[in-house]
Amino acid sequence: MLPTDPIILLSYVNTKLRDEFQSLEDFCKSLDIKEETLIETLDKLDYHYSKERNQFL
Repeated sequence: MLPTDPIILLSYVNTKLRDEFQSLEDFCKSLDIKEETLIETLDKLDYHYSKERNQFL
């Protein structure tokens, strides 16, 4: 289950991407969540996914 607090979610996702996953797609598939929903949630905080860095910036 993903954290519900957006700031904690950001930290959680970036940590997982850094330590365990090669891409956002892999991360979302492993948790069976929609990539678009996650992107939209973090976009509201003005954080956007960078494929080159594999993290939300």
